[in-house]
Amino acid sequence: MHSNVLAIALLVSLAALPGVSQAQATRGQERVVITSESFLAAHPDMRYRLEGMYAVDSGRPQQAIPLFLRAARYADKPSQSMLGEMHWTGAGVPADRVMGYVWMDVAAERGYPLLVAKRESYWSQLTPEQRLQVREIGIPVMDEYGDAAAKPRLEKLLDRGKRGVTGSRLGFVGALVIRIPTPTGYQEVRGNEYYADKFWEPEAYFRWQDQEWLQPEGKVDVGEVQAPPPSDSPDRD
Repeated sequence: MHSNVLAIALLVSLAALPGVSQAQATRGQERVVITSESFLAAHPDMRYRLEGMYAVDSGRPQQAIPLFLRAARYADKPSQSMLGEMHWTGAGVPADRVMGYVWMDVAAERGYPLLVAKRESYWSQLTPEQRLQVREIGIPVMDEYGDAAAKPRLEKLLDRGKRGVTGSRLGFVGALVIRIPTPTGYQEVRGNEYYADKFWEPEAYFRWQDQEWLQPEGKVDVGEVQAPPPSDSPDRD
């Protein structure tokens, strides 16, 4: 595996679980929630990113590409950055610096400093001919995977998942307690924690992600990337 891909894979694994920079107790509770089967079924951005990261971590970059593509359709910037790095270095796909730049350009559209720096580094290494190709190839990719198109796809699923609590838009959780299976047994999570706005309300959800990329707090160790639980609820947009 190319060292550059491993480096950005580490970055994405740190971003794979937003909220990891918070207090340890809160971090553990959030990890239980956002790696649960039911949560990932309604969050294909994180679901396919985690599956893609597991494929990369297992030495199967070719299998990671379609997984990152699916996550990218739901506005997942870490997955888009992985596609950029993998195309740039030729990990899992033939090396293509034009496509590498195009994907990193999409990944950097929210202005996350690390991804912007990557994009600018790529641009500085392109030939004049390649830069012309970028303008031709990049527009349809941005039209398909940029936030303007990708965010609404995810918003539909978040709304559907939230309304599924009671079958109404109220999404009242009251004293609901959710039991989530984990490798060490079931853990109970309160409904108001599982259905917190930052997990289900689109504006809050994207703001939560932005905070992790724009305001990193120290060094984080999330351990090895593990296979996410399978979901029998395929995403539909």
